[in-house]
Amino acid sequence: MGILTAEMQRMVAGLRLCYVATVTPDGKPNLSPKGSLKVLDDDHLAFADIMSPATMRNLRHNPHVEVNLVDPFLRRGYRFKGRCDVHLEGEVFDRVANELWEREGRQYPVNAVVRIAVEQALPVRSPAYVFNKGVKEEDVRRIWLERYGVKPLDK
Repeated sequence: MGILTAEMQRMVAGLRLCYVATVTPDGKPNLSPKGSLKVLDDDHLAFADIMSPATMRNLRHNPHVEVNLVDPFLRRGYRFKGRCDVHLEGEVFDRVANELWEREGRQYPVNAVVRIAVEQALPVRSPAYVFNKGVKEEDVRRIWLERYGVKPLDK
């Protein structure tokens, strides 16, 4: 069993949008949204470099990253910390690029694929869960959908 639980993998597959934090060569933070996050296996995530020259420059200097993934309506998610390697071709590149192209078409270039060896995975939870003991996810979801003016579908 790897570090990425079934629930983590389900959330990555369902949301896909995440934010990747890197560090610039002069030590400043850089945060970049990614819409191609994918689980490779129980210990690795990956994303496509579609248009991320700053992220890629930073990874050449320092391969450590943190990926944050949060469901905006459930107000929970995960933060993944790890070390990256970059693939310009080969099995990892083909797997991630081909899945992106099958889903989105070839409208996006894939310049590289960044594979993350996840070293730490931690939950992210809203204070709603901490300060309202016993609150259910469906209640948090309903509240946030209402705040965004979205009416939940009847079951």
